[in-house]
Amino acid sequence: MISKIAVIGFGNIAKAIITPLLDNKLLDPKNIYCLVNSKKTLESIKQNYKYDVNIFQSNTKEAKIIWECPVKILSVKPQQLNEIIEIKNQKLSDNLIVSVLAGVSINKLRKRFPNHKCIRVVTNVPITIGRGLTGIAWGEEITSDQKIFIKKLFNNSSKVYEFLEDSLDIFLALTSSGPAIIALIIEALSDGGLSGGLQKKLSEELVMEMIIGTIDLIKQSNMTTTELRNMVTSPGGTTISAIRVLEKKSLRSALIESIISARNRSKEFS
Repeated sequence: MISKIAVIGFGNIAKAIITPLLDNKLLDPKNIYCLVNSKKTLESIKQNYKYDVNIFQSNTKEAKIIWECPVKILSVKPQQLNEIIEIKNQKLSDNLIVSVLAGVSINKLRKRFPNHKCIRVVTNVPITIGRGLTGIAWGEEITSDQKIFIKKLFNNSSKVYEFLEDSLDIFLALTSSGPAIIALIIEALSDGGLSGGLQKKLSEELVMEMIIGTIDLIKQSNMTTTELRNMVTSPGGTTISAIRVLEKKSLRSALIESIISARNRSKEFS
């Protein structure tokens, strides 16, 4: 069992990965070593984070201890990657870099961290409430035991899928960009309710409950989305009138293109 984990960048996603592991006593706070960029962030975590993890500011001598940890979760912003300087020691040959940086390829990680084995992970914001979706692409020479351990890190807060790296960009577009698209759809539908005379808060609540109920119906009944649409679309009725407007405005095409655009943007970072 790996005893020490370093977390480079301790923001919301990193906390969402680590906190359930601490809650379930799968890790000991004294074995978590966090690296943050500013003194303000360091003080905020010390005061507000519920576990007494080891935390260091990146420009201090003490921060070098993170390179002694066999697993390092890299959770900074992609544009901050070049600020992370690998410190070589004799133990690095079997050490892991687990990157959750959007769009940063394994090849780019290997160039940045030549003395580590590299793993690329894509996860999404619902991981912060334990409902995430996580995709993993393995770099070279990752052992079976290492794969099992890394999957356990994410199993507590998300469903885990294994992919070839080429599929991670579309996985990111669907699952990481998708929540913002869904939020936009909720806003637009609730504005429709507002336009029809409902209070905004009530309209949003109705939209969200409708979406949750619709998803549950599809999953529990094993029907297809087309079957559900046909079930509620009667000749000359209100639903076909609504769908006709959406088709005329090319909503379906816009949603497809939004996902492809997000995928292409992700590829640009690699």
